[in-house]
Order: sequence, then structure tokens, then C-alpha cells
Amino acid sequence: MHIKSAEFLMSNSEVAKCPKNRLPEYAFIGRSNVGKSSLINMLMLRKNLAKTSGRPGKTQLINHFIINKSWYLVDLPGYGYARVSKKSKKTFQKFITNYFEKREQLVLAFVLIDCRHEPQPIDLEFMAWMGENGIPFNIIFTKADKLKPNALERNIEAYTKKMLETWEEMPQYFITSASNSTGRDEVLNYIDELNTAMQSS
Repeated sequence: MHIKSAEFLMSNSEVAKCPKNRLPEYAFIGRSNVGKSSLINMLMLRKNLAKTSGRPGKTQLINHFIINKSWYLVDLPGYGYARVSKKSKKTFQKFITNYFEKREQLVLAFVLIDCRHEPQPIDLEFMAWMGENGIPFNIIFTKADKLKPNALERNIEAYTKKMLETWEEMPQYFITSASNSTGRDEVLNYIDELNTAMQSS
């Protein structure tokens, strides 16, 4: 997929105010500091499309970007960041869950996982919630450039093993690095395939 245009459209905290048209939508979500903004900027070849921040927990709204005037990329708040107060954490969770339960245009969510860490309970719980609620998702492993190839392979194998304790099969996954564009074509081509399949169905 060639990115001809990527424009910020709107931010809000209420699902009811999200765009009304029926363009396909792909949501990006992960724990705070997983490298979500950097990944979005890398995919779109834009330096500052999504705001990157040294302070985790910066994205606190549902952010819609319109890509090639034909589909939406949605940047969702990070979940489970300790420094955010319990009250606002509940609010995040509430509008994150509202978004997934009510947004009919959503085709797929990409759950971002930092490939350097062993499986984190909060990520596993979040994916379990997605599974229980029938919300389709893929995994994007981020920061692949931070590990040597053998270590990366070991970590992904460990993750797969952990997932297979509760899942019948490992969800489809992509391995990415925002700093050297690893995985960019794979993720965009996959979105392209899904969009094409929907147009022809």
C-alpha cells in the first residue's frame, strides 16, 4: 500500500462522536510506552502525525486519522499505566471498552507488545477481554531492533507458548521496528488486503 495522504481528523473521548461514515477502521492500542506513536508515524511516513512523548500515558483520547481518504487509523489510549490515577484509568478503560463494543466500522485492532519483555499480565488480560467479546485483533511486536535476532525469536516463541495456554491458536502477528521500518510493508499490505476483500464482498 502506498500512503498518498494521512491526515488527523478528530480527537474525542466519546464513541458517539466518532466519524459517522462507514469507512473501514483499524485501531492501534497497547500498554503505555510500547512505542505506538513511533510505529504509527513510521507506517504513515510522517514525523509527527501521532504525538510521541517521553511521558507515557500521553494519548488520552480516541484519535482518528484518515488515510488515503479511504480508511481510518485510530490511535487509542495506552492501558494500564501506573502513574495515571485510578479514576482516570477507569475512564480510559471505560471509553476503550465502549469503543470496541460499539464501533461497528472497526475491522481489526492491532495490539502492540514490546518484544523485549516477557508476557505481561495486563496485555494477556486485555487480549483475553478482546477474545471474550469477539473483537478481532492481531499482535504487533514493537522495538524489534532492540534485540538480536536469536533473542527476538526466543521471546516470540515464549509469547506464543504463553498464548497457547489459553488460545486455540496464536493470533496473526507482525514484527516491527519504528527506527528501521521493519514490518511496515507487511502491516500495510495486510490492511490493504482486508480493505480490498471488503470492497469485493
